[in-house]
Amino acid sequence: MMNIAILETESTLTDRYQTTVPESVRQALKLGKRDKVHYSILDNGDVLLSRVQKTEPDDPALDQFLSFLSNDIATHPERIQALDGAWVNRLHTLVGNIQIDLDAPLPEDEV
Repeated sequence: MMNIAILETESTLTDRYQTTVPESVRQALKLGKRDKVHYSILDNGDVLLSRVQKTEPDDPALDQFLSFLSNDIATHPERIQALDGAWVNRLHTLVGNIQIDLDAPLPEDEV
């Protein structure tokens, strides 16, 4: 099976063996800031570069907290209680009308 290149470009290594992923490659792989890339070296010497698919939470504290909750629910299911309707209504009055666009770019000071 012969692979055909749909994009060819190059970049230069710095003195510290670092390089910038060219814009055309970033666009093709849909790479964003802080994304990870994966390198696969084939037996013929070619290198495949791909975007790492996020499969784990980015925040280790959140992962530990969710594990704690899961363990607590499994160990003590009697602690699970329905939310009080008044509390839900209060939350809705505080944040119910807030619109959030998760696809909007972050301001420069939050990147």
